[in-house]
Amino acid sequence: MIYHLLRYLHESRGDPLLHFYAYQNVLFRSVAAVLTSFAIAIGTGPFIIRWLMRMKIGDRPEFHHAALNELTREKANTPTMGGLIIILAIVVTTLLWADLDNPFVRKSFVLIVWFGILGGIDDWLKLTAQSRQRSRDGLVAWEKLIFQIAGAVLISSFLYMDFASVSDGRKFWVPLYDKGLPLATWMFVLIAIFYISATSNAVNLADGMDGLAAGCLGMVSFVLIVLCYVVSETMTRGAPIPISEPAIAETLGQSVSYEPITWSQYLLLPHIPLAGELAIFFAAILGAVLGFLWYNCHPAQTFMGDVGSLPLGAAMGYGALVTRNEILLLVIGGVFVMELMSVVLQVGYFKYTGGRRLFRCAPLHHHFHLAGWSEPQVVVRFWLLSAAFAALALATLKIR
Repeated sequence: MIYHLLRYLHESRGDPLLHFYAYQNVLFRSVAAVLTSFAIAIGTGPFIIRWLMRMKIGDRPEFHHAALNELTREKANTPTMGGLIIILAIVVTTLLWADLDNPFVRKSFVLIVWFGILGGIDDWLKLTAQSRQRSRDGLVAWEKLIFQIAGAVLISSFLYMDFASVSDGRKFWVPLYDKGLPLATWMFVLIAIFYISATSNAVNLADGMDGLAAGCLGMVSFVLIVLCYVVSETMTRGAPIPISEPAIAETLGQSVSYEPITWSQYLLLPHIPLAGELAIFFAAILGAVLGFLWYNCHPAQTFMGDVGSLPLGAAMGYGALVTRNEILLLVIGGVFVMELMSVVLQVGYFKYTGGRRLFRCAPLHHHFHLAGWSEPQVVVRFWLLSAAFAALALATLKIR
């Protein structure tokens, strides 16, 4: 709303804001979005936490591991569904600072609301349902998966139509290779289903320790801000030229002309016009998770719950789809990949060996907790790994 108000004032003759152009810059509004989202999360956190406590929406950690239950018993009755703080901050901030006419921004709203409602229903059934059969399990796995797939199909179908006039948008891009591979419609949708469903579940699995998921999401969001910007925005007013050429031109008394160039051309990335506006959405996520960490750091005053982890994970997959960096997301979200794969390997190994375990407990953060690491040690060390994965992902842009 702020963006559209400033644009209206800018276009109005005689208005004192006529020459204020900073609002047009995506990076300026991204910084504003981080600060706004952070402030909203900090400001609304106490009210939402008190409401959750009044509603008695508290967690009751229960694992199929006696030692882990003992380690987490102090978390009993900590308010869950704190992800509402994050979702509120993201939605309000994006409404304030983003261009709401942008098709990618509109779909981000559908995504965050769809998966937020799905996670909220799952949390509500888990934590408040009176039925003994439903009180602990929430939605059955196949029920949740159906809605995840339905959301992914809806988003990817419209996204593929948006890419009708964007040649790079309908290709599959591999890091360190500067040519995209053409995708048929069904392949594009299938990849979207896999990524959005997998990333939403991966973040959900990582949401098991104070600050773990939120801290790692902040780093992934930062990289996606960069990606959204570089695949869309213009780099300079002109293309880089060899050092010798200006000197030759000056000697000959000739002017040197420059051709416009985008960051995507310079870095050999897919060029996705209008994707830069989505940087504001991920900036809102960054600010929201940082604000949420204020209340979620050890010892946590609230937990994220499915209402936060499912939409945030889906948003990570959506960012990779829009920027056409699905493979690179596996590096950016390396910690989430580790968490997801630890569960897959644990279940597969357990069934294959008839009851033996590959890890002490899965997801992976519980394995290290049972190995003797304190909870803050596990969280901070996973943050460090996430930062390393993010740095590696950014390095591949230049290597390409």
